[in-house]
Amino acid sequence: MDVIFLRVLPAVLLTLGLATGAQAAKTDNDALPKVRLDTTEGVITIRLRPDIAPRTVANFLEYVRAGYYDGTIFHRVIPGFMVQGGGFTSDMNRKTTRSPVPNEASATFGNVRGSVAMARTSDPDSATSQFFINLVDNHFLDKGVRGAGYTVFGTVTDGMGAVDAIGNVPTGQQSGRADVPTTPIVIRSATVVEPDQDAKP
Repeated sequence: MDVIFLRVLPAVLLTLGLATGAQAAKTDNDALPKVRLDTTEGVITIRLRPDIAPRTVANFLEYVRAGYYDGTIFHRVIPGFMVQGGGFTSDMNRKTTRSPVPNEASATFGNVRGSVAMARTSDPDSATSQFFINLVDNHFLDKGVRGAGYTVFGTVTDGMGAVDAIGNVPTGQQSGRADVPTTPIVIRSATVVEPDQDAKP
């Protein structure tokens, strides 16, 4: 009788509008915003974390909704490290940005493989539109390891194969910059994923 009760309990909780820890976590993840990057190497879906980096996520979504990233490239690619984009056109012209956002790096949400973080200068509060995707665990970029750290604001949930493909393209010098893909890796479009778009049949 006890075994039957334990098996039935999760269904009863759902009927009552309650959820177990795993089910609650899934619901929370489903509620988080997502962005889809359609690139020349494939589609990359990123789950954003406004609960950890609210101003950074708001800034990123504003660029996405404005169509800012459409036609930009991954202009810096370093195998075994990261791929960076969101600031240059395919002819290596830098796009105009809005004002920078403050650093929101968290010591507990770090630069692991598949995480998405904001690029910046030596000034911790200088991030604008450019972002990078970590190809491997890069904990030296985390807050407190070598200073203020780099703000991680999302995670790739689908399309890491495309990210790895970008990380393996040939690169060279262009317009005075190193590590530029010899063939442009273009973000054709960046769009916010609506909940019904993300549903699996």
